[in-house]
Amino acid sequence: MDYHFGKPYFVLTKPCGSTCNLRCSYCYFIDKASGRIDDALLSHFIQDYISSQPTENVLFIWHGGEPTLMGLDFFKRAVRLQRQYAGRRHVDNALQTNGTLLDGPWCEFLHDHGFLVGLSIDGPPSLHDTYRKNPAGQPSSPRVLHAIELLERYGVEWNAMATVNRLNADHPKAFYHYLKSVGCRYIQLTPVVERTDHGDMTPETVTPRQWGRFLTEIFDEWVATDIGTYFVETFDATLANWCGVEPGICSFAATCGKALALQPNGDVYSCDHFVDDAHKLGNIRHQPLATMAFSRRQNDFGRAKQSLLPPACKQCTYLFACRGGCPKDRMDNGLNYLCQGFQTYFAHVTDAMNIMRDRRNAGLEVSAIPLKP
Repeated sequence: MDYHFGKPYFVLTKPCGSTCNLRCSYCYFIDKASGRIDDALLSHFIQDYISSQPTENVLFIWHGGEPTLMGLDFFKRAVRLQRQYAGRRHVDNALQTNGTLLDGPWCEFLHDHGFLVGLSIDGPPSLHDTYRKNPAGQPSSPRVLHAIELLERYGVEWNAMATVNRLNADHPKAFYHYLKSVGCRYIQLTPVVERTDHGDMTPETVTPRQWGRFLTEIFDEWVATDIGTYFVETFDATLANWCGVEPGICSFAATCGKALALQPNGDVYSCDHFVDDAHKLGNIRHQPLATMAFSRRQNDFGRAKQSLLPPACKQCTYLFACRGGCPKDRMDNGLNYLCQGFQTYFAHVTDAMNIMRDRRNAGLEVSAIPLKP
């Protein structure tokens, strides 16, 4: 067996699978299995996950579908179980949600137990509501904005989990200004890259050209005025690779595979973008999580990101920064669908990244530099 115990791993826990109260047209998970994790399996998972972590800090990531459909009492049970099994370890929780079910009791609980909330929001209502509707076709932005008001009122730390799609990609500044206007200081960007059953790109999929222009236009404003005040995960990860530091985004890392996906029946998969029979690692009812996380099969999955790079990637000036991108976005020729956009972005930010790297390596405050693109 090819185990490498001693390193932390993560599990995107999907307690109700793909079940969701919205019908976002670009959702990549809607066709996966749904259900509800039972109390016995929840207890088993929490004990196994905590005990198998080599670090003092343990992070639970609650994902979906829409995890708040499990109800507040479910998360109260989860927190009690975490306390029961934590021992001397410190447990943190992150909840990714569309926000439409959050209310006062929810936000009071999230604040009291230190949850970090990742809130799905794609910009102002005119951009957000086109793809993010409920099953009746009604817009979700009024409920999302109400959720933001409640999160702010109760002092809950939250990030924007934003997709970049065919629509909002044409409005980068409006998107960025709006998120800042509603109080968001941490922005995570996920490009929508999805295919139809026939292999064509879906209408919601961002084009490579759009992706490159979207990143560069936001970067120009961020680098000139917002360093140290607003945080865009893509820019942080780019700087990390420029400095030779492990980035915070798995898509920018040399290898992947240390973020598993857990379905409500206990099935474990290599990644939540690869929840299919070919990437099923086992079931926590029968196998320890760490055994699956550090198995030869999972290690091979993680290393394939690098080993299967095409020659064009290996010869690319920006391989150190991009690492080939997320494997789910690779085309039949092995190239990332967004390659052209990434190249535009990396070429655009090179001078600024060099300055920030040099300042950081010299022990100086990067945020103090009035950088200009």
